[in-house]
Amino acid sequence: MRAQDSRTGTGQVVVIGGGIAGLAAAHRLLGRGARVTVLEASDRVGGKLLPGEIAGARVDLGAESMLARRPEAVALAREVGLADRLQPPATATASLWTRGALRPMPKGHVMGVPGTATALSGVLSDEGLARIERDAELPRTEVGDDVAVGEYVAARLGREVVDRLVEPLLGGVYAGDAYRISMRLAVPQLFAAVRTHASLTEAVREIQAKAAVAQQTGPVFMGIEGGVGQLPLAVARAVRARGGEILTGAAVTELRRAEDGGWRVVAGGRVLHADGVVVAVPAGAAAALLRAEAPAAATELAGVEYASMALVTLAYRRADITLPEGSGFLVPPVDGHTIKASTFASRKWGWIAEENPDLLVLRTSVGRYGETEVLGRDDADLVDVSRHDLREATGLAAEPVATRATRWDDGLPQYPVGHHTRVARVREHVAKLPGLAVCGAAYDGVGIPACVASAYAAVDQLGVDRAGLDELRANPVQSLHGGAGE
Repeated sequence: MRAQDSRTGTGQVVVIGGGIAGLAAAHRLLGRGARVTVLEASDRVGGKLLPGEIAGARVDLGAESMLARRPEAVALAREVGLADRLQPPATATASLWTRGALRPMPKGHVMGVPGTATALSGVLSDEGLARIERDAELPRTEVGDDVAVGEYVAARLGREVVDRLVEPLLGGVYAGDAYRISMRLAVPQLFAAVRTHASLTEAVREIQAKAAVAQQTGPVFMGIEGGVGQLPLAVARAVRARGGEILTGAAVTELRRAEDGGWRVVAGGRVLHADGVVVAVPAGAAAALLRAEAPAAATELAGVEYASMALVTLAYRRADITLPEGSGFLVPPVDGHTIKASTFASRKWGWIAEENPDLLVLRTSVGRYGETEVLGRDDADLVDVSRHDLREATGLAAEPVATRATRWDDGLPQYPVGHHTRVARVREHVAKLPGLAVCGAAYDGVGIPACVASAYAAVDQLGVDRAGLDELRANPVQSLHGGAGE
């Protein structure tokens, strides 16, 4: 039986991890007739998707939006009964806080990389704009199998483009360093285009022309009334309604092959026997679980680095403050401020304003890859530095009626140059063990659609079907920035 049975609809499958990837895998498995148990080490499901409240207002304390131009996340939300609660942002107009002022977010770029110098007029200095024009005169830059976004763009267009725009946009997705992040994985359409063009700006213009021909309609991003944190809760309800079992507080301490060819999973005092296992936990935890049976995969996973960050949520009396227009702003690290972004949540999400007409809810994000000092401060200090930067950027001096800090230690996996080859090696080693698959943010993208697509590919792999993995390899799920403060 074993691997074939999770495809044909029989057999017991254990999903280790109750984040959105694990829950999506469980939901897909149940739809194919498998019997499923989800084991989650913490006391709740949802992972980085966390609903909460401040001053009585429902808010997200983790990720707040999902890419709608890929079908996976929105389709899953519809499947689990959230169709009538899907809402696009009420405004998608954001700003950059750079060079001492809030400046409109430029148009006409691909993750901060412009098709023309004029696209960044007002954000870059005259020297920075002139440097972009030199791109057309430079000899072709070979990118090979992968290249760092920041290094490549800086070589073609100058560091100012990277430092003022690419860095804050990529930082909002990965909390990482643009000079280390893989172009192949982070901006796959740009990586493909530069392989066939001598000029970077020419490659960007080709992407823009193709997008214009495709005439994609509808919102780029989508939220959910009550917060994106409602999605894992709804998926968990659907899993249980289909007969799946979800256990929280159930840390898995052992994963071993059984004598009959299946799997033995130990969680607390409980021993489960399974025909298939989906490991849907962060890379470090996955490495610990796989060390006994897939040591080579475990070694690769142990090398995946993570960035930590914190979100500071603040609620104000609407009558006390006046904010600039738009959904918020991004902050380039080169300007030396502590926060990296702020979202005006009550502006961005119509449901927050409708439910709380007397409040304005804002949030800031703090922390990037390699930054340890700021995240070592206590919650009160994080609130203070957020208020300081908000006052500098917007003039906001009022006292908030409530604040809260939410920390995401090792929350975002880093995708350095060559990460795709590490992922390929992990899956190659795992594939040698029938009935075992891995998925989650460490593999195919950090956004919600990427995690769902990764989960579906893992389910297919249990059934010896590599179509899902091949599709992800051919068409990576780009993790775009959802505005400000993502």
